Amino acid sequence: MAIDRPPMSNANRPVNVEASDIAVGRAVLASEQAGIELLAASLNGDFTAAVSLLSATTGRVVVSGMGKSGHIANKIAATLASTGTPAFFVHPAEASHGDLGMVVPGDVVLALSNSGETAELADLVAHANRFGIGLIAITSRPNSTLAKAANVALILPEAPEACPNGVAPTTSTTMQLALGDALAVALLTRRGFSASDFRAFHPGGKLGSRLKRVADLMHYGDALPLAAAATKMNRALLTMTGKGFGLVGVTNDQGELIGIVTDGDLRRSMGPELLDHTVVEIMTAAPLTIGPDALVGEALRIMTERKRPITALFVIGPEKRPLGLIHMHDLLRAGVA
Repeated sequence: MAIDRPPMSNANRPVNVEASDIAVGRAVLASEQAGIELLAASLNGDFTAAVSLLSATTGRVVVSGMGKSGHIANKIAATLASTGTPAFFVHPAEASHGDLGMVVPGDVVLALSNSGETAELADLVAHANRFGIGLIAITSRPNSTLAKAANVALILPEAPEACPNGVAPTTSTTMQLALGDALAVALLTRRGFSASDFRAFHPGGKLGSRLKRVADLMHYGDALPLAAAATKMNRALLTMTGKGFGLVGVTNDQGELIGIVTDGDLRRSMGPELLDHTVVEIMTAAPLTIGPDALVGEALRIMTERKRPITALFVIGPEKRPLGLIHMHDLLRAGVA
């Protein structure tokens, strides 16, 4: 009768087996890195032609591939869509059973096949040629059927698969994925796709939160803790306490922010005469500020990059007048920090 044995823990795994696993892992990564380096060196005018064709399309980018190439194609479509290029994945087998109706003039087809002879792509390629739909091929064989049918063929350089048998798609699919990323980034760069544009397609999660503007989170109006330069500290302390931010901004006669009084400033100035001083005598001049259109990720960086992090920033307009205040607690609530 077979005896069930608990799996061997990593702690009990023979050292030579662990070393072998790590060596294999490193060899795979080195092989794929070498493939990426070859791919980078191989880029030429065909890459520019592909970017131009994608940029000029008035429709969508239809990305397709079979098997492992299909999985890569799906990811490329998602990357394009999230960076401002309307794109979707079509399974080549499904295309032959009705989904060709999703591919129309004005679109561009981006077809992936390492061999360039994937039978399932034949109907999609024929459809593109029949209706004058732009076709970009990513393949490793320049004389393949797919490469010859394409308007632009992006040829993957010869590089061995990382698989010890040389057959499992590893290095080749890594190069496909990297080339898709290169196309997407070249496209967004050419179009001037900004962080603000990126935010529109990524409203959820921590990434979406970091792409919010300071103006989206800042406190403003009566919530702002402000005091004129001639204000006595006894009045300023009431403002600090009442507003709840642990600080007060100091403004001059023109309403410009010229300084800030924080709890730290109070501790450094503590003494029997403290309440008789004016805020301008206690304040830290020229405090760090931020603009309302800055990303909240930038506010987080400013607050935390100092040796002694700060907890709040006044938001300043073009005339140096305080428009708002953003606090670390706001960033925490928004999931930014």
